[in-house]
Amino acid sequence: MAKSGNLVSLNAAMPIQVKHGNKEVLTGIFKLPVQERLHLGKLGLTGDGQGDLVHHGGEDKAVCVYSEQHFPYWEREWGQAPEAGAFGENFTVSAMTEEQLSIGDVLRIGGAVVQVSQPRQPCFKLAMKHGRPDLALKVQSSGYTGYYFRVLQEGDVGCGDELILESAHPAGVTIAEANRVMHRDKTDLVVIRRLLDISELSKSWRDTLTARLAKGEVHQ
Repeated sequence: MAKSGNLVSLNAAMPIQVKHGNKEVLTGIFKLPVQERLHLGKLGLTGDGQGDLVHHGGEDKAVCVYSEQHFPYWEREWGQAPEAGAFGENFTVSAMTEEQLSIGDVLRIGGAVVQVSQPRQPCFKLAMKHGRPDLALKVQSSGYTGYYFRVLQEGDVGCGDELILESAHPAGVTIAEANRVMHRDKTDLVVIRRLLDISELSKSWRDTLTARLAKGEVHQ
């Protein structure tokens, strides 16, 4: 099981207005590779931003991460290879997939220390970016969602930096397992409780799963 990897592309962009149907939306999903080192702060990278601060960004979602190990799958799906930043990710990484990291794991990259806070939940803007209306659902069902880091220690990061697992969370609930109970096995109350016992789980996921657990217990 891979416990380290490399930052193969550092991606950033400020939000822009994009035509979507009969309206315009503000989005920061069009990330582009950056060659220089950037400062990673509590709210993300210098020179990067999000259009919808209700559902994106914030300390729990400071960095969006995607593994290049999934690119061959999408190349087969699309008939063309994805480029770094294709999934709106800030970090395109080698290895470090959803099966290999757990909620609460702590990693060091460059001068920063980060922590896995939750899986990424793709939205319509990913589909809009690629002109593929069903893409968000396909990403979700594939399990190749990516995930988010919160920043425990600010510092500079750059392409080529190694990501090193500093401490594995003792609960050992993988990002893949969290995806499973969120999207497929929604009544798996045992794993939901395990997730809620992890204080490092993001607030948005905690709120969603707490409500689901309460509903599930009512109907048992």
